[in-house]
Amino acid sequence: MFIFQGKGLSKEWDGKKLFSDIDMALQKGEHVALFGRNGTGKTTLLNGLRGDVAFDSGLVQRFVPVEKWGFLEQDPGYGTLTVLDFVQTAAGKVYELKQQLETLHAQSEFDMENYTQIYNAFLDYDGFQLESKAESALQQVKLPASVWNDSFDKLSGGQKTRAQLARLILKNPECIIMDEPTNHLDKETMEWLEEWLVNYPGAVLFVSHDRYFLDRTADAIYELTPISCRRYGGAYTEYRQQKELERRTQETLYQKQQKRKEALLATIRNYQQWYQQAHKAAGTNDFARSKAKKNVSRFKAKEAELERLEKNKVQKPQSDKNVNLTLDGASFSARRLLQIENLSFSFKGEQMLFSGLNTSIYRGDRIGVIGPNGSGKSTLLKLIAGKLTPESGDIKLNPQTSIGYFAQELENLDEHSTILDSILELPGMTQSEARTILGCFLFPQETVFKQISSLSMGEKCRVAFILLYFSSANLLVLDEPTNFLDVDTKEVIEDVLQAYPGALIIVSHDRYLIQKTANRVLELGNGQVLDYEGNYGQFMEHKKRKANYNPDTENDVQELELRLTQLMSMETTIDEEQQSILNEIGIIQQKLLRLRR
Repeated sequence: MFIFQGKGLSKEWDGKKLFSDIDMALQKGEHVALFGRNGTGKTTLLNGLRGDVAFDSGLVQRFVPVEKWGFLEQDPGYGTLTVLDFVQTAAGKVYELKQQLETLHAQSEFDMENYTQIYNAFLDYDGFQLESKAESALQQVKLPASVWNDSFDKLSGGQKTRAQLARLILKNPECIIMDEPTNHLDKETMEWLEEWLVNYPGAVLFVSHDRYFLDRTADAIYELTPISCRRYGGAYTEYRQQKELERRTQETLYQKQQKRKEALLATIRNYQQWYQQAHKAAGTNDFARSKAKKNVSRFKAKEAELERLEKNKVQKPQSDKNVNLTLDGASFSARRLLQIENLSFSFKGEQMLFSGLNTSIYRGDRIGVIGPNGSGKSTLLKLIAGKLTPESGDIKLNPQTSIGYFAQELENLDEHSTILDSILELPGMTQSEARTILGCFLFPQETVFKQISSLSMGEKCRVAFILLYFSSANLLVLDEPTNFLDVDTKEVIEDVLQAYPGALIIVSHDRYLIQKTANRVLELGNGQVLDYEGNYGQFMEHKKRKANYNPDTENDVQELELRLTQLMSMETTIDEEQQSILNEIGIIQQKLLRLRR
């Protein structure tokens, strides 16, 4: 059964066509992602499906009433309510009656008849259970009781998401609509949300640019473009595989059509030449002239075939987004760029973020910094970039180290300059090179003359990236560099980071980005720092093994490995003994396999 079906939906915004004549549907129980570049109208489409925005054309059939839908929004607009009250608003009429009773209780005099009527209605709805149900929901989402009486707007991003989910648990909707649910969430909260969604039995339609999140939670993906909304089965990885297959298929068809076109054009040219030569040679001979005209009919037939080919033209597929740029990481001969010694820092009157931190950044390091919100990730980067002063300890820079700090580059953009002029200010940059680079960073030709002040935050981030990468920096310090970027742009940034010849240290909640770019992980939390050599996937496996470590199992493994070594060194010429040794080796190997899982 469908939750809704939308057909022929179109919408313009401020004279710009967002999408036109698109179809989409959501069935009960399925979890579907709405995916597309920034500016394609994903949020507008969600708002239209729930009835908050009118489509210019098309029809939405809602088989489940909107009242039975739930919404997880970027800004739900309940800032002045306590967290407990916010969750209770999911009860609608019951919460209204509760508020009315509380208002009457606060008055010295009130109409008893009116009070009795409201009180009886509240009883009919089993209203006295509302608060305990809300508390139960908050416990399910693991939001601590210490914040229940705080105002909703005082919560962190992750806490707001948990509070909204508690509200949805209380409402128990058949369908949930979510717009960028992972924004501002730390790794722990994102993983918790993924697990919650995987086990949620209702239907979900959500917008997200987090590829790990998409892979964990999506059954299918709708790709929204200005002219289509196409559904792909599977999660993000499957979607990318299908898109690549489409691209290769289209490339094959395009090349085949181009060859056919070239052959037709050659044939048409030959027929033209034959006709001209035969017509000239025929002179006034009617028979010869008639014979020459046969080439004209053949020529016209080939022209008609060429017209049909052009009418059914296969468009040349867009090239993949691999960025082939030579980036100047600046020559650097020393092994170590930066050394941190006994670093401690806390903001005045607050808990120590880290104490006695010792680490170094070496040539070739690509360090991903992760940890819960508030653990000091951005603070560490500001200390490295010289924007904050350590409470104690020291940060020593190699004299050859040149730091490029992304946040500073973003803040220093000249709002009155155009995109192109900003890039041309780079030393030695030519007009041709600047346009090529801007094209690689997904700036179409017609946009390069836009003023910086008129750009979206995502576009400003891209300009700042270009200025940073083509500076003389050999250590990039990047704090949440892919915020505000869609997936296409993130993948361009990832390609550039992988090609960067210098070192970098990056804070990001985007686990996909950390996995693709980092060869070392720093995890901050509870005043501690874990420094791991390896990529994000290897780091998570290390954490998992550490959490599952059992000393008894470790002893068993050591004993079995010792026995295996003994068996492997045994020599015998007796067949029965050889077979017995082989059998025992096989048994031990199976036991080791089970213990190491």
